[in-house]
Amino acid sequence: MAPLDDIRVIELGQLIAGPYCGQILADFGADVVKIEPPGKGDAMRQWGRPDAQGRTQWWPIIARNKKSMTLDLRQPSGQDVLRRMIEEADILIENFRPGTMERWGLGWEQLSAINPRLIMVRVTGFGQTGPYANRAGYASVCEAMGGLRYICGYPDRPPVRVGISLGDTLAGINAAMGAMMALQERHRSGKGQVVDSAIFESVLGVMESLIPEYANGGHIRERAGSFLPGIAPSNAYPARDGRDIIIGANQDTVFARLCEAMGQPELAEDTRYATHKARGRHQQELDALISQWTLQHDAEVLVDLLAEQGVPAGLVYRAPEMLADPHFQSRQSIVSVDDEHNGTVPMQNVFPRLSRSPGHIRHSGPQLGAHTEEVLQQWLELDNKQISELRDDGII
Repeated sequence: MAPLDDIRVIELGQLIAGPYCGQILADFGADVVKIEPPGKGDAMRQWGRPDAQGRTQWWPIIARNKKSMTLDLRQPSGQDVLRRMIEEADILIENFRPGTMERWGLGWEQLSAINPRLIMVRVTGFGQTGPYANRAGYASVCEAMGGLRYICGYPDRPPVRVGISLGDTLAGINAAMGAMMALQERHRSGKGQVVDSAIFESVLGVMESLIPEYANGGHIRERAGSFLPGIAPSNAYPARDGRDIIIGANQDTVFARLCEAMGQPELAEDTRYATHKARGRHQQELDALISQWTLQHDAEVLVDLLAEQGVPAGLVYRAPEMLADPHFQSRQSIVSVDDEHNGTVPMQNVFPRLSRSPGHIRHSGPQLGAHTEEVLQQWLELDNKQISELRDDGII
């Protein structure tokens, strides 16, 4: 059994941040019912680069292992159906703008009165409180305000964004982690609570020592391109065949092993490079020395040589290299999942790996409303006549 096989989750989230939380819970066995507007569904059904047949490739991943149920929450009858489902749920995920659930009569006070054990996971750009709470908050904006955007890129150019919606994903991870903590606390208290996961704080939380460096030392981190100032050697270095190799040897013992691999063991004793701080002060000249060496060899040869010496090194991968890599294949880091429209969809596996009760991918993202009747029958014990009435009224 997967860890969350006995947990029922209602996902009201849309786009990425809330649904990524639901993906994590579903991957580890939770019965996640994704509620979508009838006729339209989640906008993620249209997001992502399409294949040759025009079918998007993102939905099969972010909605995997979930059930799709249509329900119009803007209608009182739809809200009543949700209230009945809340009685059976352990977790509710939502990432509407703050106040939306309250306007529908589905705020925390109302839902916890229906089910005191309910855990309500709320994912937004700026959180449930504070002067910015009601602002729309996409990942790009929150990544900027959380400090990430300013330090990404090169110093002579404007800041750049990371090539994925990292803020959304971090907020989804925090939301899932918060849900697990709330479940554990519920074992003791018997009571649910609200998990407030803000995108800007999820980004802020991974910004290392950026805040105290300024508050206690007046230092503002700046963009530095492909390296971290003061952390050396740790950079991309050119190989003879035109590829780049990433080498991370900033620890004293690892740097000594790199010097051995380079055939220049004396560098490890050189006062300019012998310690972490010394290497940081002479970062550029050290990178130049290493680049002179890497340019004498092809990239694959360098990776193998450094692996033998115990020096962290690797190539910059794109999707083709990931799919072809024997380590990815051995660990099944990427798996092919059956999909009714795409045939099969290769996608990242379930992480992290649990030795005794791992998560797994049961199916790809479902068709809109594919499980509506099943959920209404299993969760609420509605009969065919009652379900038909809801459908005729446009509620489902």
